[in-house]
Amino acid sequence: MSIWSYANPAKFMATTRRLTPALGALAALCLVVGLVWGFFFTPDDYRQGATVKIIYLHVPSALMAINGWLMMLVASLVWLVRRHHVSALAARAAAPVGITMTLIALVTGAVWGQPMWGTWWAWDPRLTSFLILFLFYLGYIALWEAIEDPDTAADLTSVLCLVGSVFALLSRYAVNFWNQGLHQGASLSLDAEENVADVFYFPLLVSMAGFVLLFVALVLMRTRTEIRARRLHALRLRERMA
Repeated sequence: MSIWSYANPAKFMATTRRLTPALGALAALCLVVGLVWGFFFTPDDYRQGATVKIIYLHVPSALMAINGWLMMLVASLVWLVRRHHVSALAARAAAPVGITMTLIALVTGAVWGQPMWGTWWAWDPRLTSFLILFLFYLGYIALWEAIEDPDTAADLTSVLCLVGSVFALLSRYAVNFWNQGLHQGASLSLDAEENVADVFYFPLLVSMAGFVLLFVALVLMRTRTEIRARRLHALRLRERMA
């Protein structure tokens, strides 16, 4: 079966009817296990003390803030190339979830950074690009709301998504591009020497899995809502024309 068959709204709704609650339940399980394990059953860091445990919220939320935008990019490209309405609605549905993840990452980053750096904020390359990504999320959501015609809104927001993807990538790789800055290197890396210690590593993986599953479940749920709203809008237009 072709993946493009899920661009059919009826097929998408039928497939996700049972999948969404299952993903939500699995996300809740991973989040409870990962956060309880991380916050209550791991030791304090020898340099950062108990502050290091913010990692179980900060790193997964930052991961999903960036990858959420990249998911919107893929969906937007599908819309621009193949004009599948489900992809445009999925991108729209992901934006509020992504901006929430970005806000969590910014707030937890400030809470983590204050005792480490002595300041709540610094114009570090990664922090600055992350703040700009947050503003792009705001602009994307506002643009959808400002344009009445849904196809025109999908076209313009897709272009905005292409531009904002530059800052999503900068948020991920800024530490590699610029050596200066307060922000630490990656907590998880293919280079084992850069990873956090195993005692923090494994609960962090569980928390990250929880955030990924939560993001997917929320996007599916919101996409289903967007499809219903699109159908309702079409019915109202028909009533007006009748």
